[in-house]
Amino acid sequence: MSNTFGNIFTLTSFGESHGAAIGGVIDGMPAGIEVDMDFIQQELDRRKPGQSRITTDRKEGDRVELLSGVFEGKTTGCPIGFIVRNENQHSQDYENMRCLFRPSHADFTYYNKYGIRDHRGGGRSSARITIARCVGGAFAKLALKQLGISIQAYTSQVGPIALDKDYRKYDLSKTEDNNVRCPDADKAKEMEELIASVKAKGDTVGGIITCVIKGCPAGLGEPEFGKLHAQLGAAMLGINAVKGFEYGEGFDCVSTFGSEQNDVFFNDNPNGNDDGRIVKMRTNHSGGIQGGISNGEDIYMRIAFKPVATLLMEQETVDLEGNPTTLKARGRHDPCVLPRAVPIVEAMAAMVVFDSFLKNKSAIINKR
Repeated sequence: MSNTFGNIFTLTSFGESHGAAIGGVIDGMPAGIEVDMDFIQQELDRRKPGQSRITTDRKEGDRVELLSGVFEGKTTGCPIGFIVRNENQHSQDYENMRCLFRPSHADFTYYNKYGIRDHRGGGRSSARITIARCVGGAFAKLALKQLGISIQAYTSQVGPIALDKDYRKYDLSKTEDNNVRCPDADKAKEMEELIASVKAKGDTVGGIITCVIKGCPAGLGEPEFGKLHAQLGAAMLGINAVKGFEYGEGFDCVSTFGSEQNDVFFNDNPNGNDDGRIVKMRTNHSGGIQGGISNGEDIYMRIAFKPVATLLMEQETVDLEGNPTTLKARGRHDPCVLPRAVPIVEAMAAMVVFDSFLKNKSAIINKR
C-alpha cells in the first residue's frame, strides 16, 4: 500500500490527522548509533504547528515516544517503533466538509480510489502525517553525522519574494534565526509580512525550498533505474503540496551551451603528497550528481510548493452526488507550508542519502 519508504533503511508510517496518534517503524538502522533524543525532538519541534503568527494555530506538543530498537541510549539494530500522540484535534471544524469535495485536495481522488474517506483534516492525506518522516529523517541524520554528511534546507522563495539561486552566497547557519527559515534576514522579513497579509485575507501562498547536501562521497546512487537524483526527486515529490523538483542548475541549464555547462575535472593534489590524487571539478553545474551517481561535490536541489489548498473563503464545489454547492472552510490551517516544510525536506533527503550509502556499502562488499 506504499506506506513504506526506502530499500535497506526503511520507514513505515501509520496514522491520520485526527486519529489517536501518528507513528512508524524504522528498520535497517545499524546497531550502536548513539541516539540523541533532544535532537530528535528538536527536529519535530521545527515541524510542529503553532510556532508563530504565520503558521496554523493548532497546538500540539508532538512529543515522540520510542517503543523499541533503542537500549541504553544506542540503537540495537532491531526495528525502532515510535508514536507521536495527537492531542488537539478540532474534528467538528470539518463537519461541513463530510459530504463535499474540497477544491484541489485529495478528497475526490481518495474517495474514487477507496470508496471512503476520512473528512477530518484530510485523514491520511493530511500533512500531519509527515511527523513520521521527521522522526525517520532524524535517525538518518544521526547516522549521517558520523559519516561527515550534513543536510541543510531553507526557504528561498515565498510568492514573488526570492533569494538568489546560488546558495553559496548565504550563511545557511542563520536559517533558524527567523520564523520563515530564510538565511537572509531582510528577505525573511518581507516573506513573513507577505504570509501574514495572505493569512489575514483567508488566502494562501506557495514558494520554494532549497536543500544542500554537503560531504556526500562519490559513488552513491544506481546507474539505471535507481539514479540518486531520481530517488531524491521521488522523495521530494511525495511531500504534501510539492509540485516541482530540480537539482543542479535544473531548467536553467537549457539556455546554456555544453561548453558552458560541463563541469571540468582537475587534479587538486598535483604534487602527490600523502593525501594521494584527488579529482575535483572547477564548477558544479551538475549539482553533485552525474550519471545518476554522486560525484563528491555538494548536492543541491530546489523544491516547489503550491499554495495550500484550504482557503478560509467561500469556494464553489460539488457534493458526493455531484450537486453544485459552496464551501467555506473552518479550522486551523497554514497560509504557507514552507517554514514547517524545511525540516521535512531535510528528513527525506537524509533518508535517501543514508539508504543509498547502505546500498552502496552492500554493493562494494558483494563486489569483493
